[in-house]
Amino acid sequence: MPLPTIEWIGGIDGRIKLIDQTLLPNELKYVYCDDKESIFHAIKTLMVRGAPAIGIAAAMGTVVGIKNSKSEDFESFFKEMKEVTSCLGSSRPTAVNLFWGLKRMEDTAQKNSQKPVSEIKRILLDEAKTILEEDKAICRKIGENGESLLEDGSCVITHCNAGGLATGDYGTALAVMFTAVEKGKRISVYTDETRPLLQGSRLTAWELKNAGIDVTLICDNMAAHTMKRKKIDCVIVGADRIAANGDAANKIGTYSLSIIAKEHNVPFYVAAPASTFDLSIASGDEIPIEERNPDEVTKIAGNKIAPDDIKVFNPAFDVTPASNITAIITERGVINSPNTENIKNIIGYKS
Repeated sequence: MPLPTIEWIGGIDGRIKLIDQTLLPNELKYVYCDDKESIFHAIKTLMVRGAPAIGIAAAMGTVVGIKNSKSEDFESFFKEMKEVTSCLGSSRPTAVNLFWGLKRMEDTAQKNSQKPVSEIKRILLDEAKTILEEDKAICRKIGENGESLLEDGSCVITHCNAGGLATGDYGTALAVMFTAVEKGKRISVYTDETRPLLQGSRLTAWELKNAGIDVTLICDNMAAHTMKRKKIDCVIVGADRIAANGDAANKIGTYSLSIIAKEHNVPFYVAAPASTFDLSIASGDEIPIEERNPDEVTKIAGNKIAPDDIKVFNPAFDVTPASNITAIITERGVINSPNTENIKNIIGYKS
């Protein structure tokens, strides 16, 4: 059973408890957020990360942001709430689950606008908790839908971290692997280290090792050689936003991995919940790509590895075209040869 990545502690006056993922694997530390500034900082600095987990953090962050509101009428309360959701929405631009979670909380407030503000606060807390519980069930369903793609003895390459640390429970890409193992299949995994912040080596390797799964760590630029020299059966990754045509944004380096997989005729799978689809955009060209602090590239663990004042380009994500994706594994089913029509047939709508 994965460690809880994010939880709500207490009642309406409670706080968010989450794992500080920046310290793994060297230290397992929990931090507590009880206002919008602290949860904004946690999301921005990647203490909490992964599209589904960010959506949960957004929902719970809305609650901590408005729990001390003194407003007695809905109009004033909702104005305060919009200030909170706008603040949290500016933390990371690419992961659509962030905005999905915030909108769901806003919609919940508006549906209950005729009720007393004190009751609306409790309803919002219940909604945030529901989002967490739904995510747990979704992760398990993604695992169930995807495990049939793995045979006994399958060897997988994955990138970044799409495990329990990126969700409320079991992960997306790793859920497929965890479920396959639960069903008695023997699998092995190569995980890219995932520069510049090493989520593959720090987080995915840690999760798989703790789960007793055969895992081997490789540098990002070893993937092509590994596919050529080893028997690799498939690639499975997560996603932070998927356009209507199936183009998928994920951690930087995913696109190049998809090209390598295509060259070697290795199936390339994306595992993600329906909430990660952004059907309002036609293609990945419309997905905003977050650019992060140059220090993430010029330093490792605080140690400088580049000349002073060097120019740095540090996009956090890239977009894998649908043409490179064999299938997208969701809780609603597996979307083979993803395109706009196939996605609508499975996703249909977003709840």
